[in-house]
Amino acid sequence: MTNLLWGGRFDGKVDPLAHQLNQSLSVDQRMWREDVAGSVAWAGALGAAGVVTTEEADRLQTGLRQVQTEFEAGSFAFAPGDEDIHTAVERRLTEVIGPLGGKLHTGRSRNDQVATDFRLWCRSAIDGITGFTRQLQTALVLQAEAHVSTLLPGYTHVQRAQPITFGHWCLAHFWALERDLDRWHATQTRLNVMPLGSAALAGTAYPIDRSALAGALGFARASENSLDAISDRDFAAEFLFDAALTGTHLSRLAEALILYSSSEFGFVTMADAYSTGSSIMPQKKNPDMLELARGKAGTLLGALTGLLSTLKGLPSAYDKDLQEDKGGVFAAFDVLATMLPVVAGCVATLTVNIDRMRAALDPMLLATELADYLVRKGVPFREAHHVVGAAVRLVENGRAAGTPGLQKLSDLTLEHLRDLHAAFEADVVTVWDFDAAVARRTASGGTSPDNVRAQIAAARQILDAAAREDKR
Repeated sequence: MTNLLWGGRFDGKVDPLAHQLNQSLSVDQRMWREDVAGSVAWAGALGAAGVVTTEEADRLQTGLRQVQTEFEAGSFAFAPGDEDIHTAVERRLTEVIGPLGGKLHTGRSRNDQVATDFRLWCRSAIDGITGFTRQLQTALVLQAEAHVSTLLPGYTHVQRAQPITFGHWCLAHFWALERDLDRWHATQTRLNVMPLGSAALAGTAYPIDRSALAGALGFARASENSLDAISDRDFAAEFLFDAALTGTHLSRLAEALILYSSSEFGFVTMADAYSTGSSIMPQKKNPDMLELARGKAGTLLGALTGLLSTLKGLPSAYDKDLQEDKGGVFAAFDVLATMLPVVAGCVATLTVNIDRMRAALDPMLLATELADYLVRKGVPFREAHHVVGAAVRLVENGRAAGTPGLQKLSDLTLEHLRDLHAAFEADVVTVWDFDAAVARRTASGGTSPDNVRAQIAAARQILDAAAREDKR
């Protein structure tokens, strides 16, 4: 372990188990790209400040690019004493260009180095999550376009409530994901602040132009306070919160589709590509991908609470506890990078059983329409609500008694209804039209087909704008 960056103060060897506990290479080696990029920029900043000569800065950068090439080719070999990705890169750089490699660490610490690497990694990861989320949003919009007028029962409290369109249902999940993307982008903006140059905690002692360095790395600005910069992990907590809420939205979508794909509902059929079978029951077709999406939401929540528990007791400086910040963030990204495309595939390949959805519509779903009918006749809504409640009770009693011709709300005759309120007239029969009931939900955001088409147009504008931005 002769290549330890801090070994000069110590006489004996580090206990092997202590080294295993202390090392972070097994986790942070995935930040090699960011570590090399930060080091290339730092070498340039040292040269610009006159800390190293221009020729030395060029040699440092050339050597770092060779190290990058080895990583890209998969030929980079880690050494037993490499504690972390920073040690590994510097060690290999020194092997490539000789003792000059030891000048790279001038004026910086692993404290500001890892904070910079981690921010760079998170910034790029959010771009990836954005792309995966757009895939799922696109699948939802395509289903909405195909089912603008497809009716099914809408549910509250897992009880049939009012008729809606399947397109409207799909778009409800689109907008939840759009809020997720707003949060991801806000997090990305806040984390785009460069800690490099903060050194261990007090700031670098060399005349580094931190504004120019921030620009070279694509940061919006340099951090304002060196002590805060090396200990700030707000961005990691925000990343995990965004991940947990995205996971929650995936879980809610998955839960509904799990129910809808069951034999009891039969509203949708999952494609074989996103289903599994049973090892003992040959007839089974299980929505395991959706169940995993639901389960992973708990894993993401656990990562968030774990990091917050770590952060809450730390003083205002760097502490080794912060080595625990990356594992949860990396794992959260890996979960979303798998689950978002898989759920998108589930949605895109769904078979929507239109007739089964239609058959599940019961006139009881039109109870609110019956109350609104009375309102249009001048009856106060609270009174109308009470009258329709009595009508519902009349039908429920008929069902319980097995009374022929009194099994559905629409079985109530005009005489039945007029016994409940004199405002009922012969045109009450128009209430029992499900399509008309849905079409009447014309206020913006409602489930009427016209409103669904307007939502689709708005969603398409968002997706098209995002696609144009990606091409820039």
